[in-house]
Amino acid sequence: MKTKLKVERAALGMTQDELAQKVSVSRQTIIAIEAGRWVPSAVLAIKIARVFNKAVETLFILEEGD
Repeated sequence: MKTKLKVERAALGMTQDELAQKVSVSRQTIIAIEAGRWVPSAVLAIKIARVFNKAVETLFILEEGD
């Protein structure tokens, strides 16, 4: 799964820690999601999308084979 999370977060000038606090996870979780090492649960993906006022599909792109 690809993510535009880092780009969207940077566009708002938001740190990984700030995003982590807003969605109640650790900064390490945000780092792992942005690096593509971890796929968020549906609930977490929705929480993140709400922070950015975007559709989940805008932030997380399912690639062929995922």
